[in-house]
Amino acid sequence: MAYLPPSGSPGQTLPPPPSYIPPTQGGSYLIDCLHSYTYVWLWNGDSFWYYPTRVEYGEVSGYRWSGQFWYYYGIDPRFIREVSCPPVPTLY
Repeated sequence: MAYLPPSGSPGQTLPPPPSYIPPTQGGSYLIDCLHSYTYVWLWNGDSFWYYPTRVEYGEVSGYRWSGQFWYYYGIDPRFIREVSCPPVPTLY
């Protein structure tokens, strides 16, 4: 069964992710990064900013940054090599 994001979903209102690539932390878990800007490294060498909204057995879903906009994206967690969800600096 496919999961479709609700209309007015966060991907339409999220600001762009940070402009830097965080260092690998070696030990972060995706479940700890729910609803946070998360940088993902895959086993095939790809890497990207991701905003995970749901983690289940065999599937992670959320929004992937294309470089210009967020789009809904689901992935098998076995393809993920490492994640990093650093704190985003704020003005206060």
